Amino acid sequence: MEVLTTLLPYAEIVLSLLLIAGVVLQQRGASLGGAFGGDNFASTFYKRRGAELFLFRATIVIGVLLVVLAIVNFLLQGA
Repeated sequence: MEVLTTLLPYAEIVLSLLLIAGVVLQQRGASLGGAFGGDNFASTFYKRRGAELFLFRATIVIGVLLVVLAIVNFLLQGA
């Protein structure tokens, strides 16, 4: 149990860095005009395919894992 409480913070750091990288890699297609209220209708009907779909799903899985590890770490610290 002591090994688990020692390794959990490091696992959270690694997952958080992977989550940041996943989100940043997905932002490459966003246009600058959309950030300032401009219309970006070209991306309204857009379907993810291939590597972009994998990156999208991997980002969701990493986010869920990060939340689960944070909850487990919180519960172990309280016990």
